[in-house]
Amino acid sequence: MITESGEQIGVVEFKEALTRARNVGLDLVMVGSGSAPVVCKIMDYGKYNYDKQKKQQRSKKTQKVIKVKEVKLRPRIADNDYNTKIKLARKFLEEKNKVKFNVFFRGRELDKKELIEQLIERIKEDLAEYGSIEGSADYQGRRMSFSFVPNK
Repeated sequence: MITESGEQIGVVEFKEALTRARNVGLDLVMVGSGSAPVVCKIMDYGKYNYDKQKKQQRSKKTQKVIKVKEVKLRPRIADNDYNTKIKLARKFLEEKNKVKFNVFFRGRELDKKELIEQLIERIKEDLAEYGSIEGSADYQGRRMSFSFVPNK
Protein backbone atom coordinates (compact mmCIF):
# COMPACT_ATOMS: atom_id res chain seq x y z
CA MET A 1 0.00 0.00 0.00
CA ILE A 2 1.10 3.53 -0.79
CA THR A 3 -0.14 6.54 1.20
CA GLU A 4 -1.36 9.84 -0.23
CA SER A 5 2.08 11.38 0.32
CA GLY A 6 3.77 8.61 -1.71
CA GLU A 7 5.19 6.72 1.28
CA GLN A 8 5.24 2.93 0.90
CA ILE A 9 3.78 1.22 3.95
CA GLY A 10 4.06 -2.39 2.83
CA VAL A 11 1.56 -5.24 2.83
CA VAL A 12 -1.64 -4.26 4.67
CA GLU A 13 -5.01 -5.99 5.02
CA PHE A 14 -7.73 -4.70 2.71
CA LYS A 15 -10.04 -3.63 5.53
CA GLU A 16 -7.28 -1.69 7.27
CA ALA A 17 -6.25 0.04 4.02
CA LEU A 18 -9.88 0.97 3.31
CA THR A 19 -10.37 2.45 6.81
CA ARG A 20 -7.13 4.47 6.47
CA ALA A 21 -8.36 5.88 3.16
CA ARG A 22 -11.77 6.77 4.62
CA ASN A 23 -10.17 8.43 7.67
CA VAL A 24 -8.18 10.71 5.39
CA GLY A 25 -11.26 11.35 3.21
CA LEU A 26 -9.77 9.88 0.04
CA ASP A 27 -10.25 6.77 -2.14
CA LEU A 28 -8.35 3.47 -2.16
CA VAL A 29 -7.30 2.86 -5.78
CA MET A 30 -5.75 -0.33 -7.16
CA VAL A 31 -2.66 0.76 -9.10
CA GLY A 32 -0.90 -2.50 -9.91
CA SER A 33 -2.99 -5.64 -10.30
CA GLY A 34 -0.27 -7.72 -11.96
CA SER A 35 1.79 -8.38 -8.84
CA ALA A 36 1.10 -11.04 -6.20
CA PRO A 37 0.17 -8.61 -3.42
CA VAL A 38 -2.00 -6.08 -5.24
CA VAL A 39 -0.60 -2.53 -5.08
CA CYS A 40 -3.10 0.08 -3.83
CA LYS A 41 -2.71 3.80 -3.33
CA ILE A 42 -4.68 6.29 -1.25
CA MET A 43 -5.62 9.19 -3.55
CA ASP A 44 -8.47 11.37 -4.77
CA TYR A 45 -9.83 9.30 -7.66
CA GLY A 46 -11.77 12.20 -9.22
CA LYS A 47 -8.64 14.34 -9.39
CA TYR A 48 -6.67 11.39 -10.78
CA ASN A 49 -9.23 10.90 -13.58
CA TYR A 50 -9.29 14.63 -14.34
CA ASP A 51 -5.48 14.80 -14.61
CA LYS A 52 -5.48 11.70 -16.82
CA GLN A 53 -8.04 13.25 -19.22
CA LYS A 54 -6.10 16.53 -19.38
CA LYS A 55 -2.92 14.63 -20.20
CA GLN A 56 -4.70 12.80 -23.04
CA GLN A 57 -6.06 16.08 -24.42
CA ARG A 58 -2.57 17.63 -24.41
CA SER A 59 -1.12 14.62 -26.22
CA LYS A 60 -3.91 14.79 -28.84
CA LYS A 61 -3.11 18.45 -29.53
CA THR A 62 0.51 17.66 -30.32
CA GLN A 63 -0.34 14.78 -32.68
CA LYS A 64 -0.56 15.53 -36.37
CA VAL A 65 -3.23 13.48 -38.08
CA ILE A 66 -2.26 12.65 -41.65
CA LYS A 67 -5.30 12.62 -43.86
CA VAL A 68 -5.49 10.67 -47.11
CA LYS A 69 -7.08 12.66 -49.92
CA GLU A 70 -8.29 10.88 -53.01
CA VAL A 71 -8.05 11.99 -56.64
CA LYS A 72 -9.88 9.98 -59.30
CA LEU A 73 -8.92 9.99 -62.96
CA ARG A 74 -8.87 7.95 -66.13
CA PRO A 75 -5.98 7.04 -68.49
CA ARG A 76 -7.35 9.16 -71.38
CA ILE A 77 -7.98 12.28 -69.36
CA ALA A 78 -8.20 15.63 -71.15
CA ASP A 79 -5.43 18.18 -70.52
CA ASN A 80 -7.65 20.70 -68.71
CA ASP A 81 -9.11 18.01 -66.47
CA TYR A 82 -5.63 16.66 -65.78
CA ASN A 83 -4.32 20.13 -64.85
CA THR A 84 -7.26 20.63 -62.47
CA LYS A 85 -6.58 17.29 -60.76
CA ILE A 86 -2.84 18.03 -60.45
CA LYS A 87 -3.56 21.49 -59.00
CA LEU A 88 -5.84 19.85 -56.44
CA ALA A 89 -3.19 17.24 -55.59
CA ARG A 90 -0.55 19.99 -55.16
CA LYS A 91 -2.84 21.79 -52.73
CA PHE A 92 -3.32 18.59 -50.72
CA LEU A 93 0.43 17.89 -50.63
CA GLU A 94 1.18 21.47 -49.55
CA GLU A 95 -1.22 20.95 -46.64
CA LYS A 96 0.89 17.88 -45.70
CA ASN A 97 -1.82 15.37 -46.61
CA LYS A 98 -1.25 12.09 -48.43
CA VAL A 99 -2.77 11.90 -51.91
CA LYS A 100 -4.10 8.65 -53.30
CA PHE A 101 -4.62 8.52 -57.06
CA ASN A 102 -7.24 6.10 -58.36
CA VAL A 103 -7.12 5.42 -62.09
CA PHE A 104 -10.27 3.77 -63.42
CA PHE A 105 -10.27 1.73 -66.63
CA ARG A 106 -13.03 1.11 -69.16
CA GLY A 107 -13.11 -1.41 -71.97
CA ARG A 108 -9.68 -2.28 -73.31
CA GLU A 109 -7.84 0.56 -71.57
CA LEU A 110 -6.43 -2.00 -69.15
CA ASP A 111 -4.50 -3.64 -72.01
CA LYS A 112 -2.67 -0.43 -72.94
CA LYS A 113 0.13 -0.54 -70.37
CA GLU A 114 2.19 2.18 -72.10
CA LEU A 115 -0.71 4.64 -71.68
CA ILE A 116 -0.87 3.89 -67.96
CA GLU A 117 2.90 4.18 -67.52
CA GLN A 118 2.92 7.53 -69.34
CA LEU A 119 0.20 8.83 -67.02
CA ILE A 120 2.12 7.74 -63.91
CA GLU A 121 5.35 9.29 -65.18
CA ARG A 122 3.54 12.53 -66.04
CA ILE A 123 2.06 12.71 -62.55
CA LYS A 124 5.48 11.96 -60.97
CA GLU A 125 7.09 14.78 -62.96
CA ASP A 126 4.37 17.30 -62.17
CA LEU A 127 4.37 16.56 -58.43
CA ALA A 128 8.12 15.95 -57.96
CA GLU A 129 8.72 19.14 -55.93
CA TYR A 130 5.65 18.62 -53.72
CA GLY A 131 5.88 14.94 -52.89
CA SER A 132 7.16 11.52 -53.83
CA ILE A 133 5.42 8.31 -54.78
CA GLU A 134 4.95 5.76 -52.02
CA GLY A 135 5.30 2.10 -52.92
CA SER A 136 4.20 0.87 -56.32
CA ALA A 137 0.98 0.91 -58.29
CA ASP A 138 -1.69 -1.44 -56.99
CA TYR A 139 -4.09 -3.12 -59.42
CA GLN A 140 -7.54 -4.09 -58.11
CA GLY A 141 -9.68 -5.27 -60.97
CA ARG A 142 -10.49 -2.32 -63.24
CA ARG A 143 -8.81 0.15 -60.90
CA MET A 144 -5.21 1.06 -60.21
CA SER A 145 -4.12 3.12 -57.22
CA PHE A 146 -0.88 4.69 -56.02
CA SER A 147 -0.09 7.22 -53.31
CA PHE A 148 1.99 10.34 -52.97
CA VAL A 149 3.53 11.43 -49.68
CA PRO A 150 4.35 15.12 -49.06
CA ASN A 151 8.00 16.14 -48.91
CA LYS A 152 9.41 16.99 -45.51
